[in-house]
Amino acid sequence: MIEAAMIWNEPNNKSHWDPELDPDWALFARMASLAGAAIRAEDARLPRVLGGISPIDPVFMWNMRNRGVLDHVDAVAVHGFPLDWNLWRIEEWPEKIEEIRGVTDLPIWVAEVGVSSFGADEVQAWGVERTAGLLRGRAPRVHWYSLFDLPRAWGATTRHKEAEGSSYYRHFHMGLIRADGTPKPALDAFARHVDVFGLVQWFHFEDPRLDDAVAWLRRLGVRHLRTGLSWADSFRPGADAFFDRMMSALDAFEVTVTFCFTPEHRGLAPHHTSPPVDPEEFAAFCARMIRRYGNGAG
Repeated sequence: MIEAAMIWNEPNNKSHWDPELDPDWALFARMASLAGAAIRAEDARLPRVLGGISPIDPVFMWNMRNRGVLDHVDAVAVHGFPLDWNLWRIEEWPEKIEEIRGVTDLPIWVAEVGVSSFGADEVQAWGVERTAGLLRGRAPRVHWYSLFDLPRAWGATTRHKEAEGSSYYRHFHMGLIRADGTPKPALDAFARHVDVFGLVQWFHFEDPRLDDAVAWLRRLGVRHLRTGLSWADSFRPGADAFFDRMMSALDAFEVTVTFCFTPEHRGLAPHHTSPPVDPEEFAAFCARMIRRYGNGAG
């Protein structure tokens, strides 16, 4: 079921890793290295990808290289949203990839790229077309974020929530399909470039959108999907049953699974962005998921 295993999500973004608890990323580097080794021990052929960095920062990648993290992964990944959050123009996509290529010879995935329809549906549709032209042939994987809009009632995974102003509300308009299930104009644009793009869709615990997502993925002809298995969710009652259902539903696709989110009771601080008390526990979670859902799973 798993095409690749991604270790964490946006480790250099304070919405996903707490720099006050780990200002030089030494704790992250140890955790990621242990996870990479654990995944390799379970399946020597499964590609391991360092979680997509956001912002795209060669200095952070240089830090990961010098701390030995890149010795435990087979690819690195970047995330970019130049029309919504980044301080660079969409035409700079090739240059941003080359910045990271200057630090490592590993393959560089574009694990998340997207445009919100916050301002206008037409902006998002144009963004799909322009991004496809800029990234075609430049990365082994390009994953569009995302299939569905985020329902407003669920809240976005950011550091300061509504205090971020319009930056926060853009999170709810990144999908090709609205929260009420109706498609946006960008969906047709995406369908014209499905040879370039895979999709990203995060599924919340017991997400009611799972079956609809599978139906849309099939209809669009999507081959590559990126999603997540939450370490924090693994402690919920019924977690394995939901994970089983989700991974079984996605069996027809080549899935990159992102392992992330610290359980509150296992962090140095009670938050999903916290470094864990014991990084080997995260590595053990990754290994267990590979045993359960990897190519050798029963």
